[in-house]
Amino acid sequence: MSVCQSFELLAQAPTSQAAQINLFQAIVIGIVQGLTEFLPISSTAHVKIVPVALGWGDPGVAFTAVIQLGSLAAILWYFWEDLTTVTRNTIRAAIAKRYQSSDFRLGLGIILGSVPIIFCGLLIKIFFETQYETSVIRSTQAIAITSIVMALFLGVAEQVGSRKRNFEKLDLWDGIGVGLGQALALVPGVSRSGSTLTAGLFLGLERDTAARFSFLLGTPAILLSGLVELKGLLDEMATVGDASLMPLIGGLIAAVISSYLAIAWLIKFLRRHSTWVFVWYRLAFGVAILIGLATKTIQNV
Repeated sequence: MSVCQSFELLAQAPTSQAAQINLFQAIVIGIVQGLTEFLPISSTAHVKIVPVALGWGDPGVAFTAVIQLGSLAAILWYFWEDLTTVTRNTIRAAIAKRYQSSDFRLGLGIILGSVPIIFCGLLIKIFFETQYETSVIRSTQAIAITSIVMALFLGVAEQVGSRKRNFEKLDLWDGIGVGLGQALALVPGVSRSGSTLTAGLFLGLERDTAARFSFLLGTPAILLSGLVELKGLLDEMATVGDASLMPLIGGLIAAVISSYLAIAWLIKFLRRHSTWVFVWYRLAFGVAILIGLATKTIQNV
């Protein structure tokens, strides 16, 4: 199937149910979700495009929500010790009134850094959900342009970032700065991992420190998002038959494992390598989408 045909199908594909996804397809989509959720390349476009490009159609809202919970499980699994340590140290520092200590400032930074995306996300969910779901920023064209723009920002951050501060030197302002970058992820195609990594590099963090901190900072937002979507997820799952249960479980397990591996690999990779591979990938990905859509438009004239 050509790139043009893939994007034509993407534009025309109807919303389908998870029952149409078999076990093999579910595992593949779960792997795509897991890898792209934590690599700075945006999971939104990949989970949307890959199944259609392979001729499988739209896996459905319920299935997509399930595998996203798999990514949440992976981040809690990988960072459980870090999360419990930061929480414990922050509480101890607060009780002892050591407000200027690095432990307290780091914990407070994570809390304050989570506020922008949680506030904006709840605002959209409560008051502007319909407008948001139908807005132009969720179109395939917008996702492609966003991918290109964020690639350029990551490239600039890679060039100008000093990369002199490690995890022990994180403070309150890093949490706020990276948190503001995280809020941009509400725009489809931005990539939460990509925007927070970019913000961390601009703030002078080492590459692997920026990645590790972005994952820790993202945990409260990802957890709250999962809880907000849980009711709708359970309602949708109740409408699918028993035959859909095995693909859902398979996709979930695949998402957990691939997410965990992606986190571990990215942190290790960034200790010795730059982010340029992701910059070039995002540029190529965005351009490929635009070319595919432009070709489809020309052919339809």
